[in-house]
Amino acid sequence: MRVLIVYESMFGNTRQIAEAIGKGLTTEANSVVTGVADAPTSLDDFDLVVVGGPTHAWSMSWPSTRRGAPLRVNKPGSDLVLEPGANTGPGVREWLQSVSPGNAKAAAFDTRMNSAALFTGRASRRIGRQLSRLGYSMIVPPESFLVDKKSHLVPGELERARWWSANLVTAIDWTRTIGH
Repeated sequence: MRVLIVYESMFGNTRQIAEAIGKGLTTEANSVVTGVADAPTSLDDFDLVVVGGPTHAWSMSWPSTRRGAPLRVNKPGSDLVLEPGANTGPGVREWLQSVSPGNAKAAAFDTRMNSAALFTGRASRRIGRQLSRLGYSMIVPPESFLVDKKSHLVPGELERARWWSANLVTAIDWTRTIGH
């Protein structure tokens, strides 16, 4: 099984989650983890496409919200480091607008503040809807991985990402069994 994991990341959290998902799939699949700027727009070569990004303003990032990321890095006392191209390159929103329709299986994830989704929003829900509109079959509900108020991953989230990726394989096997 060939898996493409596409991510957008501001401070490295979403990249780390994407890499953990990729590591969780290594025994079951040939997975490719790539930043959104380098992601292909034709996904025909993949059996599963996993897409994730940070939650900004209750949804996927916009160019305007990405441009604000350096302000967080430059804040006094901040230990954040901006990912290369995070504030100038394309985000998941723009990439999804260029993706060709397809029929692969798909899953969506995000990183968001450790608070109720009602207050933070969830980029993964919008990512999942966009993938569905393009013809991809969502095999699991969208998933959120949490960061604290200083924009660092909450302890245990990388392990949870690896566990979640194992469930993706189970979900694919289940959908194959019932013929979807």
